[in-house]
Amino acid sequence: MGSCLSGASSAPSSQNNTHYYYESPYKFYNNNTHDSNPELRLHRIPERIFLNGSSPYSSLFSKQGSKGINQDAMLLWENFGSMDDCVFCGVFDGHGQYGHVVAKKVRDAFPLKIMNEWNSHRGGDGNKNNDNNNNKNYNHFKMMRESFVKASKSMDRELKQQHSMDSYGSGTTAVNLIKKGQELVIANVGDSRAVLGTRDPDGSLIALQLTTDLKPNLPREAERIMMCKGRVFALENEGIARLWLPNVDSPGLAMARAFGDFCLKDFGLISIPEVSYRRLTDQDQFVVLATDGIWDVMSNEQVVNIVASAPRSSAAKLLVESAVLAWRTKLPSSKPDDCSAICLFFHPQGNSSPNTNTSIVTGSRESPYKTKQKHQ
Repeated sequence: MGSCLSGASSAPSSQNNTHYYYESPYKFYNNNTHDSNPELRLHRIPERIFLNGSSPYSSLFSKQGSKGINQDAMLLWENFGSMDDCVFCGVFDGHGQYGHVVAKKVRDAFPLKIMNEWNSHRGGDGNKNNDNNNNKNYNHFKMMRESFVKASKSMDRELKQQHSMDSYGSGTTAVNLIKKGQELVIANVGDSRAVLGTRDPDGSLIALQLTTDLKPNLPREAERIMMCKGRVFALENEGIARLWLPNVDSPGLAMARAFGDFCLKDFGLISIPEVSYRRLTDQDQFVVLATDGIWDVMSNEQVVNIVASAPRSSAAKLLVESAVLAWRTKLPSSKPDDCSAICLFFHPQGNSSPNTNTSIVTGSRESPYKTKQKHQ
């Protein structure tokens, strides 16, 4: 329970025969034997962007809210799995006292677990030469879905075993995607969101939500929680449905799925992602991944329009700044939440979609992510 198959079609197109292997990312810095800090070595991989920055095909930006330390984390990893047409993206929204630590841990460890799962599938049924194309490509997506689910379970086990990281009452959401050629696989845990900017038949730009906000009052989520003796209700005058322990009005988690938060894992909270698939078309322009600090005050349409009208290198920054302004105008009595966004474009810059006046442009097979990162 907890994973689903949805999107533009029920299985990947028969035109894609790619297998998902990986080579260790540590090949980029194995010679740095004087540096024994694995986190620093990981951060030195040149195609891996995790701070405010941009590339010809993406932009990333995060801004601290007014609730304390910025608990958001984000990652864009080009050439993911040592494949030049593969990109990993993820945003992670931490919560609780140590939420910022959990979010960064998941940001760093989860993609490597995906790679390990890919490697374990090498030589599996999806690679048999006697499979027809449809079965072969369906097996690729099935493998990807299983990889996300297994990596998520492994991630939670690792968090629970790390006593130096208190994730009993702290955790993080995660919305991740892998773009491999024209194939897009999205895995969602919690209430961060992925939205696609695409063109309708008339050439107008529209917003298509790719994930579901997994809130505790979502019927299927509430049913699972109640079966596990957890409770779902909103505090008086707040109006936000939260997940509570059976006999104590705590901790009041505003999402139904998360990594960590082990105080609630026996009472309906899970870390199993919902996984969906989309085969990209020429009409699909870009995807935006963002934490709920943006979605709480902006509609999908507003987000897509801002990204479409912004210079590519500053699209994420302008989106975040617009959300901060919206917090001040729409919710002046509330403390603004942390806001983080990744904008990933699909077509080479300068290419225009048919019948449009807006130049929304994005990605090629050439390694494009010559990264500019602003270290904070």
